Amino acid sequence: MPELPEVETVRRGLTPVAEGARLSRVLIRRPDLRFPFPERFTERLEGATVMRIDRRAKYLLMPLSTGETWITHLGMTGRFTLDGDPLGRFEDAPPVTGKHEHFVACADINGQLTRLAYADARRFGFMGLIPTGQVDDHPWFKQLGPEPLGNHFSGAHLAEAFDGRKQNIKVSLLDQSIVSGLGNIYVCEALYRAGIHPEVAAGKVSKPRLERLAAEVHRVLEDAIHAGGSTLKDFANVEGGQCYFQHSFDVYGRESQPCRTTDCAGTVTRIVQGGRSTFFCPKCQKA
Repeated sequence: MPELPEVETVRRGLTPVAEGARLSRVLIRRPDLRFPFPERFTERLEGATVMRIDRRAKYLLMPLSTGETWITHLGMTGRFTLDGDPLGRFEDAPPVTGKHEHFVACADINGQLTRLAYADARRFGFMGLIPTGQVDDHPWFKQLGPEPLGNHFSGAHLAEAFDGRKQNIKVSLLDQSIVSGLGNIYVCEALYRAGIHPEVAAGKVSKPRLERLAAEVHRVLEDAIHAGGSTLKDFANVEGGQCYFQHSFDVYGRESQPCRTTDCAGTVTRIVQGGRSTFFCPKCQKA
């Protein structure tokens, strides 16, 4: 599914058009996302103004003038599209019309109208409406750890969270209660950049190495956001174009290919951890 950089790319694409917009002509075309749409969803959005567009982990959050926050999780194939100025020029024709388009609304900023739509071919995404003051205590968010791009994420945080932990560091980093929003791709990339073997027990990694790991997590996410995310099968950004960080992967998806580290004779290896593929260089990444 889209990882944090992809969701952040969508957030940044929506912001110029949807932030401050008044929603009108809200229409639900298909009710069958992962969960049903909230009760009276169209009535509760109709006439509301989107105060801003935030992201928490892999969720998009849009606080509304009504005192509720509109929550969206993109699932595997969910995507927003904007039709019309200023983000109406698609690089590729967006495959969202017809049966896959679930939600449509008109976003109005000072008379500038934009058609805002959401489509989800596999229907693993979902939407919700939560009172804004109760978002942090909602089950979707209550147990989430700090944002990997936020000030509370650091090597010191990882050292405290990993203290005495026997589980391997790769799977530990995917624990959303430790750090929110990190996914399989960027954990592989960050561990490679930090030179840490994915099978080492999280509690055995030294504090200096965890400081470097935290810095590399931040860098790899920022690099991916700058590149617009990573297109894997279905993901496309809000304008319908593709994203290109996958061309810069050092290890992910590069099984049996040479390591990109200078003077390293290693070969990228794939193993399975926690049901997910892990890619790493056994020569560069040490326990």
